Amino acid sequence: MRPFDDIVRIERAQALDKPAAAVRAVVQRFLKNRAVADALHGVWLGHPLHPGLAAVTAGSFISATLLDSVGGPVGGGRAPSSFLIAAGLALTPPTVAAGWADWSQSHEDQQRVGLVHASANVVSVTLYGAALVQRLRGRSRGRLLSIAAGAASGAGALLGGHMGYRQAMGANHAEEVAHVAPGDWQTLGPLAEVPVGKPVKRTAGDVPVFVLRRADGVGPDGLSVLSNRCPHLSAPLDEGDVVDVDGEAHIVCPWHQSEFRVADGCVVHGPATAPVPRFEARVVGDELQARVVTLPGVPAG
Repeated sequence: MRPFDDIVRIERAQALDKPAAAVRAVVQRFLKNRAVADALHGVWLGHPLHPGLAAVTAGSFISATLLDSVGGPVGGGRAPSSFLIAAGLALTPPTVAAGWADWSQSHEDQQRVGLVHASANVVSVTLYGAALVQRLRGRSRGRLLSIAAGAASGAGALLGGHMGYRQAMGANHAEEVAHVAPGDWQTLGPLAEVPVGKPVKRTAGDVPVFVLRRADGVGPDGLSVLSNRCPHLSAPLDEGDVVDVDGEAHIVCPWHQSEFRVADGCVVHGPATAPVPRFEARVVGDELQARVVTLPGVPAG
């Protein structure tokens, strides 16, 4: 049996669904403010915020554990281990907030693993806090608590890695489009079959694309063509709603309400942080044609 087989069992643990639903409801109440949600998702950064914070936070904690595991003086709040634990504890609130924000917009399997991941981290942070108190008092048990906390932190990190790499939570699910979509012009069908104002799905080579035609839109005949895959969790964008914002057409993902500018695919609102790959469009005769733009997310102009 491989080590990750047990984590796969967590993915299938339906007993976690009820507590996950209760936690998700609480988190989503705090994320009703779209600006707060976007900040925690990392829309402003163009990259998920949680992984970077988690790397520094966990790195501080694990470094403290390594120092404690090799011995050295236990007293003094200025000891390197105490400083690292304090740094990890200070970074914990924003790390947790960003993590819960991403978790609340994930699918069931991810949420089950995420709940256990969070539980391991609660144990870890509690033990590190106790270790810091004991170290500041000059007691040797602080070192033992730090080592125990490191074990819990390692378990949490293992689950977090599983979520990120095996379950692709936080990954850009449209990353490969610019590399696998054809770079030469592809026929998407007759222009007459593309309705005005209603998104439709077409195929460029083997890649599904989203097509929107607007009388007042950008491009030839008001045409905009994007990948049909939402970068967040691969939702079909042609099933989303087109909204008008200050004269710009935006497409809202049908699954988790990420919002993108149709003209260039750039993110307006999360949870997505990566842009939708964009295609150039033209009309030859009566046929609509498109080819992928190799730098997705660069504003059209």
